[in-house]
Amino acid sequence: MSSRLPLSERPRERLFEAGPQALSDGELLAILLAPGARGRSAAELARGLLVDRGGLVGLLGSTPAELAHAKGLGPARVARLAAALELGRRYLGAPLEPRSALAAPEDAARFLKAKLLDLPHEVFCCLFLDTRHRLIRYEELFRGTIDGATVYPREVVKRALAHNASAVIVGHNHPSGVSEPSEADRNITLKLAKALALVEVRLLDHVVVSRGGHVSLAERGLV
Repeated sequence: MSSRLPLSERPRERLFEAGPQALSDGELLAILLAPGARGRSAAELARGLLVDRGGLVGLLGSTPAELAHAKGLGPARVARLAAALELGRRYLGAPLEPRSALAAPEDAARFLKAKLLDLPHEVFCCLFLDTRHRLIRYEELFRGTIDGATVYPREVVKRALAHNASAVIVGHNHPSGVSEPSEADRNITLKLAKALALVEVRLLDHVVVSRGGHVSLAERGLV
């Protein structure tokens, strides 16, 4: 039956012909939701779900309990969506598994996006590294409102010493969607660098992540 459907209603075939990058959000989602629900094709179900959840960001930020209330989604489809999201998060976090070497600022940015991007409030975190810049530990140290989190350099130094770290990368998210560092971000970066230097720990970078991208303060020459 699927061969008689227009190509736009056959996302799986389009994926093999043009590649996954050529598919829309709805088409990719339809593949996960196939074969559709009673009276609705997978494509129709996908389009309705994206509208109901406010687009892809809203959908992927939904909990399994929230998805279970969506029309046409049974336990099997909810499980598929939750599993796909978790696999994506694990892929993004993979470059910085414990004792993995940090190759470039983009590695830290990908890891931090996987951890922080969907949070509705600001979180300040640290990546504690050994002498070869391999990850020892990831910790979320400070939480705040949608537009800020108070950071205490003394606590960062304390945790760096506790993990016997030789270097640190710090990062935080901007729930607003704009990753441009604020004046406060730049000031706390300088304070952290000075505080860590007193105990011979190097601050390698401060990465700000958001839906709009990421900014490395080290690449800006501010670390």
